[in-house]
Amino acid sequence: MKTALITGASRGIGRAVADALAADHHLLIGGRDADAVAQVAASLPSAEPFVVELTDDDAVAAAVAGIGTLDVLVHSAGVGPLGTIAETDPETWRQALEANLIAPANLTRLLLPALRTAHGHVVFVNSGAGFTARAGWGAYAASKFGLRALADSLRAEQAGVVKVTSVHPGRTATDMQRAVRAHEGAAYDPEEFLSPAAVAATVRLALDAPANASIDTLSIRPV
Repeated sequence: MKTALITGASRGIGRAVADALAADHHLLIGGRDADAVAQVAASLPSAEPFVVELTDDDAVAAAVAGIGTLDVLVHSAGVGPLGTIAETDPETWRQALEANLIAPANLTRLLLPALRTAHGHVVFVNSGAGFTARAGWGAYAASKFGLRALADSLRAEQAGVVKVTSVHPGRTATDMQRAVRAHEGAAYDPEEFLSPAAVAATVRLALDAPANASIDTLSIRPV
């Protein structure tokens, strides 16, 4: 059975990815809330908690120390700060870049030996904001543009050894989207957006590609 580590797996897209992989993967359920992570892990056929603050370099290094081989790494954790450039202070920029770019880069770096051993696959759950920066989305879009660049560089460096896919969902019915709608002063109707399960199915599509094929980039939008 293959092993997959999913960050941000206690809710939203990460939880949906865990459900999509549960039938044929042993799962490491990543998250900061130990109780929520344990609850998700207990609900799946083969899973265990991976509780760590991803922006704590020492804690992350300790958490991955025993992982000798890893088939799949899905980066789904992240934050979604909104605001104009004029009103976004340096700390907000740092938080966005730390959580959405530096933490995935560091976790990937630490797990590369295990991924290379397994000829594994890294999936970055990015965003439409990884292609287009809109007014009021500067810090978030910058972090997601950077995440796309990270994926492209990693793919080139690990060609033929580790597959790398960027998945770019449009607006998805998650807690983050609820906060976005509140910021915009609009009502939140989950029926207007992608379901987390639809995004998870896209992740699964990339992972199920034949061994001699790689899906580099996928975009998914609500109809």
